[in-house]
Amino acid sequence: MTPKNIGVWAAVDALPAADAAKFVRSVEAAGYDTLWIPEGMGREVFGASAWLLANSTTITIASGIANIYARDAFSAVASRRTLNEQWNGRFMLGLGVSHVPLVEGLRHSQYGKPVPTMRAYLEAMEQAPYGAPMPSKMGPLVLAALGPLMLALARDKTDGAHPYNSMPEHTAEARGILGAGKLLCVEQAAILETDPPKARALARQFLQIYIGLPNYVNMWKRFGLTDADMAGGGSDRLVDTVVAWGDEAAIRRRIDAHLQAGADQVCVQALGPVVGGMCAPDLKLLQLLAPGA
Repeated sequence: MTPKNIGVWAAVDALPAADAAKFVRSVEAAGYDTLWIPEGMGREVFGASAWLLANSTTITIASGIANIYARDAFSAVASRRTLNEQWNGRFMLGLGVSHVPLVEGLRHSQYGKPVPTMRAYLEAMEQAPYGAPMPSKMGPLVLAALGPLMLALARDKTDGAHPYNSMPEHTAEARGILGAGKLLCVEQAAILETDPPKARALARQFLQIYIGLPNYVNMWKRFGLTDADMAGGGSDRLVDTVVAWGDEAAIRRRIDAHLQAGADQVCVQALGPVVGGMCAPDLKLLQLLAPGA
């Protein structure tokens, strides 16, 4: 599977189930071939994926990401194969190690060293038995990968990587580590707003949780940001580095920068109004960016 160069990343947990079904149908009708959805403190991602698959016909649903601390490797294999068998290969499994606060604080589990923990999980998946019919088509397996070691693991053990909150410079590094032939599907938050204070205010709301997560902070620092950029809700430099905002042309320039740096797909998270603490998807922006638009 080689996805189209623009996909959709959406926090569908902000939507009631019926609205999420309408949303996936609208994304599919607009010509997108992939919808990425998260697993955080809302819906369980395999159940949510099944609902979206049942309410669509051609689009791939991708987990961005399924938290490995939420289930053992046996269950991950079973879920991946079940959804691909039922829906003809339309499920892409993105796996990730999540973050210390979400694992230890929320789940009361012990957070292990990211790369060895993920390696052991992938090896357990390779050994997991499965007693149901195998899917005739299987969607790819990718890792949420920010650092060089996790990117190398994605290269060696999976079909590719799904970086989040990254910038084109990171995309170039990731492609260099992954090499040719591996998927690189990069999330990019975007806000259709040309007024700088308004755009940056929404971007800061979006980034608030991520500024407190070391996995992202460490990655941003590797590319020149500093502790000062993390203070006070995030500097303008941090906001402008991580979130694309402006008119359609400005957002397309950021997408093109990722593609030129080696991304196979830029998974656009079109940030709309905050609903229940999450940014609802901005359908207007997604229509503007739709394939063939």
